[in-house]
Amino acid sequence: MSTAEILLREDLRAFGGYRSARSDVLDGDIWLNANESPSASLSDSSGTLRRYPDPQPSALREALSELYGVAPTQLLLTRGSDEGIDLLVRTFCAPGQGAVVIAPPVFGMYAVVAKLQGARVIEVPALDTPEGWRSDLDAMATAALSNDAPLVFICNPGNPSGECIALEDIAKLATRLASKALVVVDAAYAEFADEDACVSLVDTYDNLVLLRTLSKAHALAGARIGSVIAAPTLIGMLKRSQAPYPLAQPAVQAALDALTTRVLAATRDAVLVVRQQRTRLRDALLRFPCVRRVYPSHGNFLLVRFEDAESVLACLLGAGVIVRDMRATPGLEDALRISIGTAEQIDCVISALTQPRVQA
Repeated sequence: MSTAEILLREDLRAFGGYRSARSDVLDGDIWLNANESPSASLSDSSGTLRRYPDPQPSALREALSELYGVAPTQLLLTRGSDEGIDLLVRTFCAPGQGAVVIAPPVFGMYAVVAKLQGARVIEVPALDTPEGWRSDLDAMATAALSNDAPLVFICNPGNPSGECIALEDIAKLATRLASKALVVVDAAYAEFADEDACVSLVDTYDNLVLLRTLSKAHALAGARIGSVIAAPTLIGMLKRSQAPYPLAQPAVQAALDALTTRVLAATRDAVLVVRQQRTRLRDALLRFPCVRRVYPSHGNFLLVRFEDAESVLACLLGAGVIVRDMRATPGLEDALRISIGTAEQIDCVISALTQPRVQA
């Protein structure tokens, strides 16, 4: 029995989910099975939006499978990574039961989704070391085992920490938690890291789950296209818990257009530029007296501690630059997160931070 089969909610074992009018492929030219409008809206120039979309469009599923190097049966299309997180928590934590393990400071949706489901949130704070933030994976495994937590969420690269977890450490964690918990690796920023090889572990560890997205490197945040990558059995469980029509047709088409050979080549070039600008901004920030620390980052952002974050934030806003205020996050009371923009936008950040009132 796989880890997912062991951990699946008891009340969902015989649950078949909702079967929509598009769940089955049937022959016929006159579709009268979904209560759709017989005519297109005047606002719909393509004349296609009157139809409900395919719940898991095969062309997109195959394109993403090829992109990530997995079989289509190992991939579920979702409304961004957020839906993947929600599906995992709802599938493996019964309402008011279960627990998830996280390593703050980390992406807030893991805790939000868990709390909405009534699951406990077990925090194992990451370690702020001289080399940067480090998730304590051994302590996270111990916490999961001692609390019977079915889900351990790892953000890799970390947001907002910028941390990059070694492949062998993830494999070690998955091994320790085999048949006990699912290790969910949120790889939203993987394209910006030095390596993107975690998918190579999926065939070996049936308790490893990857979350991917087209929101970051592929510049499709507005399309909300994400993927869950895992063993086919687990993918089937999540699919039964998913809403009938998760992806809008225009978003699907935008994703397909982004996955053509020409656009993928441009995306790879754009990622290289972001990495270059990340280094440039980091080097510039380290020269400012107002900067306490710039953490190493494998994402498209930098986490920065300041002597007076309030003044820096006001100065940046005065220059029209909006950054993420992290000061409400425990342990980051002096920190801001700066996304990597264009060269011109980075120039604006550097120029704003040269103001005398920031350096005072």
